[in-house]
Amino acid sequence: MNSQIGFSGKNVSEVTVESIRRGDITLDDVRIHSNTLAHQAEVARENGNPQLAENFLRAAELTGLPDETILHYYDALRPGRSSPQDLLKIAEDLKAIGAEKNSELFRQAADVYARRGLTAK
Repeated sequence: MNSQIGFSGKNVSEVTVESIRRGDITLDDVRIHSNTLAHQAEVARENGNPQLAENFLRAAELTGLPDETILHYYDALRPGRSSPQDLLKIAEDLKAIGAEKNSELFRQAADVYARRGLTAK
């Protein structure tokens, strides 16, 4: 694993308090890259934590999405916020962009929320 972080390719050693004060650091310099999350998933799996590995892989699928979209998805998963149809629509949108693991999560949420009465009224 290399020592680059984020989408910009800056080396970790370049992200310092001084570089931040100078304004040399952007959000993309510190935003995690999907490859880093995939590596963390591999480490988690190798160390007997498959559930954490799956969480990292789901996160990796979302790294290229705008923050507003991520917040929309997060809010949609809160109990009482979405209908099963809303969750299935998000699942289809996620599948269309190749976010299969997240798509499956939303399909499962639609089913579980409906069975447990956690959908929007």
